[in-house]
Amino acid sequence: MDIVPLIDRIGESPTAALFGLVTGVIFGVAAHRSRFCLRAAVVEFARGMMQDKVAVWLLTFSTAVVWVQGAQLLGLIDTAQARMMAVPGSWSGAIVGGLMFGAGMVLARGCSGRLLVLAATGNLRSVVSGLIFAVVAQMSLKGWLAPLRDRIAALWITSDGRNMNLLSALHLPREAGLVIGLVIALVALELSRRHRIGASRLIFASGVGFAAAVGYALTFTLAQSAFDPVQIESLTFTGPSANMLMFFLDRTAGLEFDIGLVPGVVLGSFLSALIAGDLKIQGFEGPTPLRNAMVGAALMGFGGMLAGGCAIGAGVSGGSILAGTAWLALFCMWVGGMTTDMILGGRGQPAAV
Repeated sequence: MDIVPLIDRIGESPTAALFGLVTGVIFGVAAHRSRFCLRAAVVEFARGMMQDKVAVWLLTFSTAVVWVQGAQLLGLIDTAQARMMAVPGSWSGAIVGGLMFGAGMVLARGCSGRLLVLAATGNLRSVVSGLIFAVVAQMSLKGWLAPLRDRIAALWITSDGRNMNLLSALHLPREAGLVIGLVIALVALELSRRHRIGASRLIFASGVGFAAAVGYALTFTLAQSAFDPVQIESLTFTGPSANMLMFFLDRTAGLEFDIGLVPGVVLGSFLSALIAGDLKIQGFEGPTPLRNAMVGAALMGFGGMLAGGCAIGAGVSGGSILAGTAWLALFCMWVGGMTTDMILGGRGQPAAV
């Protein structure tokens, strides 16, 4: 794809923001229509069930792996150049941050990506939680919490100045990544068949994973054509939420992929909800949900930044390029979420967000 004419017309930074917007719209529509949410899947699994929410999450994850690994084999992208792979990863950050993020998403009743989708449909709980998440993420990136994050992250890092590629570490051929994705997809489809999940929801669940591949493909294409260095990245909401907050607070902040991504998700989710008739103002039901949401959002903000990504950034985008710390962070998110749900004694509460 030749994007040089587009770059010449609007510039490199606006092009990056436009690509973020496109990726975000795809994610927003697909996530809203599929009701994709890691928190919902974790809670369902913790309560001894393997039903629609687990199936949707597995299909999303596997689709991302299949598309990204397939594109890698075809030479359409180079995941070794992705931002998460090109820098050292933190095993300690993945463990501590993953556990914190998992606990936080259960308390807040949604992971950061799901909160953004719900906020666009009129859910005021998600608006409040999302703002707290963004503020704490920014504090963890460059504010008062940054030294603590750095100390924890530095306890145990990957070797050779790069993140670990699971295929290389396990001495597996390049095609193994695609095979792993296909096997997980088969499991997801079997669960979907057992629980009679409609084709429409399955298509949109796949669309969430496809959005991760689109983000990598667009930023990789831009990196090949741009004069200035461009980070190869995709869906994630910890860093982008913090950057979006500063974009409104700092007049010198420039356009980039992150700045287009968050508005794209809001736009896509809003349009999808509008068409489906799902727009509805919702608030807190009492002081306990408010307290839990605030604590949970803060845990996700710090935990996501420490883990190198949120449930989407590490769990889907990072997982699809087979980054070692991303898979560890995702595992710890499941553990943290399941443990928190059991501590809260939530077996009598609905698993849905």
